[in-house]
Amino acid sequence: MLRSNARYLQIAFNYDLRLVRDVLPTIIYNERILIEAGTPFIKREGMAAISGIRRYWYGDVVADLKVADGAVGEVQIAHMAGATAATVLGGAPTETLDIFIGLCNQLGMISMVDMIAVDDPMKVLRPLAQPPNVVIIHRGRDEESSKGKVIQYRQINRIRSKYDVLISVAGGVDLREARSAIFNGANIVVANLVQPGDPWHGINTDGQVQEIALQFLQTIE
Repeated sequence: MLRSNARYLQIAFNYDLRLVRDVLPTIIYNERILIEAGTPFIKREGMAAISGIRRYWYGDVVADLKVADGAVGEVQIAHMAGATAATVLGGAPTETLDIFIGLCNQLGMISMVDMIAVDDPMKVLRPLAQPPNVVIIHRGRDEESSKGKVIQYRQINRIRSKYDVLISVAGGVDLREARSAIFNGANIVVANLVQPGDPWHGINTDGQVQEIALQFLQTIE
């Protein structure tokens, strides 16, 4: 399980298995690095996205399922494919959230609630039978280029005042945004691998990914 006194980098793969084969073996294992099978990647490759990452990474593997319903089946499949963590949408029904968190606990997986498009995360957390391991404060990919659409760091202290959870920050995170995230109290920063020509912020795949990952770890330490 993740430690509350550590700061983590989560590197998200959102393209295809080829990129995993080309890039992931160049990243030296570090317990403070989580590797994510992103939602577009899972939709493209299915559970092979998760098992493909597991083939090259023996640390934590996050399945960004964004579960909206049917939590039992989705969590079980991701677990069998090699995931040690998974995500559920904060906008899902409370019943789904409770099932998701409970099953993750049973399987020894890290439960992550993604608050993308949720205005008040506290309204999601209050009815739950038990809190998740991680709450994700998330600015959506399509929101990155919109003026005024910023990561809602003000939610971190609100959540922390009531719940003993780790906070993850996602949505166009580069080195500068990573510094802001840690300054505002985040435990995990999620950086997307971004191929040349794509408009998003993150870690460029045409650079030295290992060196950039180390820069992130040093920045958030």
